[in-house]
Amino acid sequence: MSFKIAFIGAGSLVFARTLFTDIMSVPALREAEISFTDINEDNLEKTRRLCQRDLDYNHIPITIQATTDRREAFRDARYIINCVRIGGLEGFETDIEIPLKYGIDQCVGDTLCTGGIMYGQRVIAAMLDFCRDIREVAEPGATMLNYSNPNAMATWACNKYGKVHTIGLCHGEIHGEMQIAEVLGIPREELDIVCAGINHQTWYISVKHHGKDMLDQILPGFLNHEVYREQEKVRIDMLKRFGYYSTESNGHLSEYVAWYRKRPDEIKDWIDLSSWIHGETGGYLRVTREERNWFETDYPQILAEEPRKLDGSARGKEHASYIIEALETGKMYRGHFNVMNEGCITNLPAECVVEVPCYVDGNGIGVPQVGDLPLGCAAVCSQSIWVQKLAVEAAVHGNVQLLKQAALMDPLTGAVCNPPEVWQMIDEMLVAQEEWLPQYKDAIHQAKQNLKSASLLPTQDGYQGAARMPEKTVEEVAAEHEKRKITV
Repeated sequence: MSFKIAFIGAGSLVFARTLFTDIMSVPALREAEISFTDINEDNLEKTRRLCQRDLDYNHIPITIQATTDRREAFRDARYIINCVRIGGLEGFETDIEIPLKYGIDQCVGDTLCTGGIMYGQRVIAAMLDFCRDIREVAEPGATMLNYSNPNAMATWACNKYGKVHTIGLCHGEIHGEMQIAEVLGIPREELDIVCAGINHQTWYISVKHHGKDMLDQILPGFLNHEVYREQEKVRIDMLKRFGYYSTESNGHLSEYVAWYRKRPDEIKDWIDLSSWIHGETGGYLRVTREERNWFETDYPQILAEEPRKLDGSARGKEHASYIIEALETGKMYRGHFNVMNEGCITNLPAECVVEVPCYVDGNGIGVPQVGDLPLGCAAVCSQSIWVQKLAVEAAVHGNVQLLKQAALMDPLTGAVCNPPEVWQMIDEMLVAQEEWLPQYKDAIHQAKQNLKSASLLPTQDGYQGAARMPEKTVEEVAAEHEKRKITV
C-alpha cells in the first residue's frame, strides 16, 4: 500500500506530531511515504527529529522527508494534511489587540468576528497557492485534509477557487459528544448522535439511546452538572433559547453571536475563568504564546523523554487517520466533516460549507442528506454564512469593500462598532498585516493614507478587555505539563 502523505505546517510540533502518531498507529498505513514541510526550518527539524525517533523506536522502516520546498513535499502526494497558521503569533496578536481598541472583546478570534475574518484573508491567500502546487505536482485527484482555521472559509475557498478536493476537519464536535454522554450518564458508545450546522456553530439535532430520543434530557443534565453549569453558560443559554446544544466551547460560541460579549460589564456573567476556553479575553492567544515559550525552552527535555508507542495505544480521536485508513483499506468510518453543502442541509445556501455526518470507505466520502435544520438554528448559521461568503470573496479577489462589509455584517462586530469605526479598524488591520496580504496591495496603500487623516476616530488604546488573565511563566507552564503528565 504505497502512497504519499504530506504535512504542511509540520513545524506545529504538538498537533502535527499528534496527527502523525495517529497515522503511524495504523499498521496498514506504514508503507506510506511521509513528507513534512514548513517555512520555519528550525521547528520543522525539531518535529522531524521527534517523529523519526518514534518511528525508529517502533521499528517502522520509514524515513521522513523534511523540506522547506513545499512543491517537493507535495510531489506525488495522495493526501495533504494542512495545519498552518499564517502570520504565526505576530499576526494572531493583531487579530486580538486591534479589535480590542474598538471594544471588540474576543476569546479566540480564529473563526468569525473581526479576528477570524482577517485570519481568513491571510489563510486563503496562502492556501490558494498550496492548491496551485497540489494541482501541478501532487497525485491527480489528491485530497487535502484541512485543519486550519477559519475552517469553513478556507475549505470553501479551496474547493471553489483552488479546485482541490478539500475536507475540513475539527474536533469540537467530538468534545461536545462526550459532554452530552456525561450529563446523560450514558456511555458515549451507546448513543447515536447526529450533529449538523456549520463549523463551530454545529448543533446536536438528534441524540438517541437504543432508539429513544434523549434531547429533552440534555438541558436538565447540564443544569444539574456542578461543573458544566458554571463553565458553559453561553452554550446552556443557547440551548434554552434554541432547543439544541451547540458543539463549540463557551469561549468560541460567545464571540460568534451578538449577545454575550457586547457589553464589557456583562461579559464575566457569561464566562468562567477556570480555563481560557470558557471565555477569557484573548485566552487562546495567551496559551499559544505560553506553549511556544515553554516548547522553545524545554525542547531538550521533550527530546529526552521516552518515544511514543505506535501500537495503537496512543491513537487519538482526530479524524485524519481514520479517513485515510477508510479510503485505503475500505474499513468503514463515520465522522462529522466540513464539506460543500450542495443540498445536504436544505435550508442553508447550497454554496457554503457545512459540518455534517459523513461516511468513508474504499469508495470515497459519502455525504447523506440531512434536510432542514431547526429554523432557529438555521437562522444563527445563516448570519455567519453570509459573513463567510463576503470574507471568502474578499480574500480571493482582494476586494476591500467586501472585506469591510464582512466585518460590518459580523454579529458581534456590528453589535459593538458603528460603520465608520469598522472601516477605520479594517484599515488599521490591513496595514498591520501587510506582509501576509499580497492581494490587498492597493488597498493597503490607501489604508495608510486614510490613517494619516487628522479626523481619525478615537480608540481605547491599551484596553486589555473585560477578562484578561496574566501570562504564565515558562516554569509555571512546565509545572502544569508535569502535573498533567502530558508527553509531547
